[in-house]
Amino acid sequence: MTAVVWKDTRDVCLLTNIHDPPREGNYCDEHGNAIKPAIVVDYNRHMGHVDNSDRLANSYTASRRTWKWTKKLFFHLLDLAIVNSYILISSCGGKKISHRDFRLTLIREMLARSGHEPRPSMPVGRPAPASTNIGRLDTLHNKHWPGRNPKQWHCHVCSVRGVTRTVLFKCVKCDVVLCVERSCFEDYHTKNDL
Repeated sequence: MTAVVWKDTRDVCLLTNIHDPPREGNYCDEHGNAIKPAIVVDYNRHMGHVDNSDRLANSYTASRRTWKWTKKLFFHLLDLAIVNSYILISSCGGKKISHRDFRLTLIREMLARSGHEPRPSMPVGRPAPASTNIGRLDTLHNKHWPGRNPKQWHCHVCSVRGVTRTVLFKCVKCDVVLCVERSCFEDYHTKNDL
């Protein structure tokens, strides 16, 4: 085994078993420019794809510093698999796509093929009695919006609950004064019993 440390803009450490040890001496030509050792030239010629792969894998990595090493290993292998598939797609020709766009397309395709549809939330508790003739609970043609009232009046829902609170807002459709910053506006239009 041969260990070589070559000083470029920073130290480059190399370990090889196929190259002869470099001869001792000054690695500069007659103009004072640095001459690369043969091991560095071979590395740059043949290992460019490994460096490129590492750069691509680390550019959009999912790994986080706080994860356990097993999770880091899993996501690193997943990143390498994605990079390898991107390199294969790029080498096949056709339309050029960036690595970022490839990852976004991959995510969209995986979500589309998973068939995962959000389940509707099931109501909790006893079902509310049917209230078909209460206009404020009408959700079919719901045009209930908060609007500004010219004068301050007592909130209808707060008054029913025994609290005196004056507000400047009302429901435009129902013409009822309601608190907007609290849940009174929502409660008035969604609950049977206030």
